[in-house]
Amino acid sequence: MLSSTMPEMVVKNPNAPCVQPPPGVTWQDYDGPFAKTVGIFARRLERRSVQPPSSSPSRLKPGTFLCTLKVKAKFKLFIDDSIDPVTFLSAGYNAVISQAQNNQPAFGQGFAGYGKRYAANLAGSSSSAFFKDFFYPTIFAQDPRYYRLARGTTRQRVLHALEHSVVAHNVDGRRSFNAIEWFGDVSTTVLSNTYLPNNRRGVAPVAESVGLSVANDAGFDVLREFWPEIAKKFKLPFRDRNEPSN
Repeated sequence: MLSSTMPEMVVKNPNAPCVQPPPGVTWQDYDGPFAKTVGIFARRLERRSVQPPSSSPSRLKPGTFLCTLKVKAKFKLFIDDSIDPVTFLSAGYNAVISQAQNNQPAFGQGFAGYGKRYAANLAGSSSSAFFKDFFYPTIFAQDPRYYRLARGTTRQRVLHALEHSVVAHNVDGRRSFNAIEWFGDVSTTVLSNTYLPNNRRGVAPVAESVGLSVANDAGFDVLREFWPEIAKKFKLPFRDRNEPSN
């Protein structure tokens, strides 16, 4: 399997000290056109990504593994995602589309209808972040971030990114079923039925919504996998990544 050669998976002693992963790129690293816009987008991608320490598994000593997020850091991730400018921009855009298509007709039209749709989109984003950044990662002792492969063929890297939909990293460096993704999406969808009056209820609509959400997250994982190359293509410089120490 692809995951058997991942550097962060060289784990023989779960009680051994973990290794801090290299820092990701920050928006200050970019000084080209539309610096703030690029920075906001890049910061959100990097926040939920983990870069391997090197392209060689041998660089991570046997008995060690990459450090995952503590409970406090997971809560901070939830807060950061909830107040991120991209969250508010996405909610505004989705509200415009929803109003144009007259989704949730009980909300009506006009400014009042748009305000209700905007608030509903923000509530959905915040609840999703709560469940998938903090609540389920804490319960299942998993890391909500995506771990890049950062090497191999394009096909291997795409498959690795898609694999994250069903495989997550535990806090001890091991891997298990991605309960965060599936339980988080189910909880977010079920909760949305309490404040979206025109939502379709039942198992089939929930399953459809969860499937679309999982597919959307998988697409962003593919983007996270190749984001360093995309960033370099657009001349977004990265800091030197020194090897972490125990």
